[in-house]
Amino acid sequence: MASERMADGPHGDRPEGRPGDRQEGLPRPRDPVGDRQEGLPRPLDSIDRDILHILHTDGRASIRAVAERVHVSRANAYARINRLIDDGVIRGFGARINHERAGQGASAYITLKIVQNTWRTVREHLRTLPGASHIALVSGDFDVLLLVHTPDNRALRELVLTRLQSIPEVLSTRTLLVFEEDDLDPES
Repeated sequence: MASERMADGPHGDRPEGRPGDRQEGLPRPRDPVGDRQEGLPRPLDSIDRDILHILHTDGRASIRAVAERVHVSRANAYARINRLIDDGVIRGFGARINHERAGQGASAYITLKIVQNTWRTVREHLRTLPGASHIALVSGDFDVLLLVHTPDNRALRELVLTRLQSIPEVLSTRTLLVFEEDDLDPES
């Protein structure tokens, strides 16, 4: 039932939503920067890991279903999920999207070499790019790996040649077209 989805509180009540929540009533994922920086992250026990596996497999699982599957009370499951959010272990809830069916028929990994010590500036530029879905600072022959999804190759070309290469801190780019992609099933 929709009323029993993740938005349910420990007693079946919907917690008060906060402005800007991605889905009404869901606990708001917090930015882990600044959270628990004073010490090491809390260790996860087997129940926490089971909860993470359930939510990774089905982010729409109800509190009741999660509690039943890990053999704890609904209040305990709700408290644990909120703690995992507060600790930055759970960063958010989302959907796995078939980009081609969603009108984003061209996908590419783009590698970037950037000016030393400009990662934060470049990251802010990359976050504003249409179709950017993953950004990583990496080691090796290049500095940044960017995954983008665009409607077609023309839009991809525009993004690379106009948007990316106009960022002053970007020294060079290399585009790797994705011919086929498949999200790994969390159950495997």
